[in-house]
Amino acid sequence: MKGFLKRFLNQIDLEENEVIQEEQLKLEIDAYYIILSNLYGTDKLILKASKLEALGLMRSENLGERVLGLQKLTHDDPTDKPVPSLEEIPPLLQEIEEHIAETIAKRSVEDRLNQAVAEKMQERHEEYVKEIKTQVLKETGGPENAQTLKKLALLEKMNATKPVSSAIEVLRPQSPEEIIGQEKALQALLAKLATPFPQHILIYGPPGVGKTSAARVALETVKGFPGSPFHKDAPFIEVDGTTLRWDPRDVTNPLLGSVHDPIYQGAKRDLAETGIPEPKLGLVNDAHTGVLFIDEIGEMDPTLLNKLLKVLEDKRVFFESSYYDPHDPQIPLYIKRIFDEGVPADFVLIGATTRDPQELNPALRSRCAEVYFVPLEPAQIIHIVKQAARKLAVQIEDQVPELISEYVIEGRKANSILLDAYGLARFKSPDENEVVISVEDVREVLRSARLTPYIHNKVTPGKDIGRILGLGVSGFLGSVLEIEVKVFSGLAGKGSIRFNETAGTMARDAVFNATAVIRNLTGEDLKNYDLHVNVVGGGRIDGPSAGLAVTMAIYSALKEKPLKRDVAVTGEISIQGKVKPVGGIYEKIFGAKQAGVQTVIIPEENLREVPSGLKGIEVIAVGNIEEALKIAQA
Repeated sequence: MKGFLKRFLNQIDLEENEVIQEEQLKLEIDAYYIILSNLYGTDKLILKASKLEALGLMRSENLGERVLGLQKLTHDDPTDKPVPSLEEIPPLLQEIEEHIAETIAKRSVEDRLNQAVAEKMQERHEEYVKEIKTQVLKETGGPENAQTLKKLALLEKMNATKPVSSAIEVLRPQSPEEIIGQEKALQALLAKLATPFPQHILIYGPPGVGKTSAARVALETVKGFPGSPFHKDAPFIEVDGTTLRWDPRDVTNPLLGSVHDPIYQGAKRDLAETGIPEPKLGLVNDAHTGVLFIDEIGEMDPTLLNKLLKVLEDKRVFFESSYYDPHDPQIPLYIKRIFDEGVPADFVLIGATTRDPQELNPALRSRCAEVYFVPLEPAQIIHIVKQAARKLAVQIEDQVPELISEYVIEGRKANSILLDAYGLARFKSPDENEVVISVEDVREVLRSARLTPYIHNKVTPGKDIGRILGLGVSGFLGSVLEIEVKVFSGLAGKGSIRFNETAGTMARDAVFNATAVIRNLTGEDLKNYDLHVNVVGGGRIDGPSAGLAVTMAIYSALKEKPLKRDVAVTGEISIQGKVKPVGGIYEKIFGAKQAGVQTVIIPEENLREVPSGLKGIEVIAVGNIEEALKIAQA
């Protein structure tokens, strides 16, 4: 009995020890799970357990299964393993403990490294911010002093002041309808820009007739056309060809761009210190996808013009520098691309000039379509003056537009006279709200500017013997030349011929040709007469176009046949009496119309040059002198 009781008590002690051991293992396992939860975070631990198929093992009541869950989590092992027994659990927990300790040690090292990296980054960031602040302070405050700040204040005051020339901006045409007297030229300009493939254009014409305004208005107009190659923000870059300066070394070139090498002061300090050249883009790049307008393009430097023609072909600008090293890793990417690929410069060139077409570079002309602007007629000047008065919101007397039209053929000059008269009227009546520009105000402006009427002598009806009107042209302006001849009886075979030496060699040749024509026409030998040919006013004749006029005047004086005063003639005369073609027909017709000429006689071969829709003057083409004399004597 005692032996049984002893065995029973031992069994109870053994069971109690097993219970105590299980409780200890359970607490130890729970502690490991708490450590893992703190190490990874509850959410991440559950997510990890789900991926390793250990979520059910974690929540199990069986200690072996919970230990198996710990094994999967600490070893990142999703494979299935047998559930350990109670005796196998302690060594497994010791192994798990070692893994957890190793993980915690690694995490601690990583945290220390991350902290060190963060501290270094913070230091670098603070140094960078400090450097930027220093640079900003140097750029904004370093070079300034009392004198420079005073000049800056003066400059800002000047910029804030309303400019005196703002009236010119008000009067500048803003639509095609406001371009007066150039309807056909403007139509041609629009037609060349409105296509999907716009052309480069050269505009010829006298100054002040609207070439620049027309180009600007044309671009703004075609922007709204369907299929237009110009977008709504297409730039209009304007520059004067007479002011374009450049350095052959390309240190400075505002038109095409330049390169500031490190040895030059223009390079930025950060680039200069590393020996990197700095490209500066030019106006051709600013005009990309738009229009580059060069006024007085005929005055440009020939070499610079040739460089511009190369840009027109390539549609890009390429830069060169002996300091550029394509393999230098310190070169900024934008500079590398500029040197390697160039910079786009795809634009339409519009050049304006007051020169004769033959004076321009043939290579430039071959690349451009050509448009001719014409001088303005009095009626058009009157329209411009009235339009300017409406824009300025001022009243003018009825005779003011007509008076101004007698003195100018340029719209810009007409506006200038009107503005001067407006200023004078306000000066005289500073207290008046509404100022009226009077004829006397305009006359006072004309006197102070020493202006004279554009046409001094208007043609009057009637006939004269030995007098005819010839036609000349200078630039794009036609003019009337009064040619008179007097014939005196002289000794047979000993007659003489006198004429203006200032008229030039062409006038002399015209007189000599005329003597042969007169002899063939009348049978008279001019060697039997003393002949005096005079170009009234000392006008110079640069071409053969006065030949017909000189011959007709000699014939009229010799045969005492009167010629009409309101007829003007132009044409070269051959010794056979034929009338040969000459240049400047349009300009000559315009000059004749300004002088009040009713009929203009031109060579037959020039008939196609007569503008269509011509009003207020009759143009008759002839093939020989007999036809011309018949018209002038009728």
